[in-house]
Amino acid sequence: MNHSNLSREFYAQQLVYIDENIKDLTTLYLSSTPIQDRIKHFFNLYVLEVEELLSENGKKGFISLFHKVFIGTKVTVLLEEDNETEDFVICLPEQSNPDSGFISFLSPVGRQLLLRNLGEQLLLKIPTGDLQVTIRDISYVGDLLEMEERYKEA
Repeated sequence: MNHSNLSREFYAQQLVYIDENIKDLTTLYLSSTPIQDRIKHFFNLYVLEVEELLSENGKKGFISLFHKVFIGTKVTVLLEEDNETEDFVICLPEQSNPDSGFISFLSPVGRQLLLRNLGEQLLLKIPTGDLQVTIRDISYVGDLLEMEERYKEA
């Protein structure tokens, strides 16, 4: 199976994972997200976006381009103030490893990046203040997450 087909399978499996773990994920979301930052129907919105991604790419049989940030993507952001880039891999909470750039989609930065568009500018709120960033690149790295998971288990 090639890399492109893996991305379709990864997102199909992700929908099953969310469905099977929705109670635990919702509890994690509510406990990790300040009230003012909570989005009503957060997981429903995410699932709809993944279903749309799969539908848009269904005729081709693979996902060739990511226009939005999803779990399983690497996001390159341009830090406007420094004119430098930083990469974040958006992952599930149990796959998180901030020292390696793997951040949970439920973390403060992960939540702010999830479902953002390629080229979008946003004010990223971090503990030390706000950063003006632009999303420069989004690429599929779900296979990296699976390798990281196997490495942790070994």
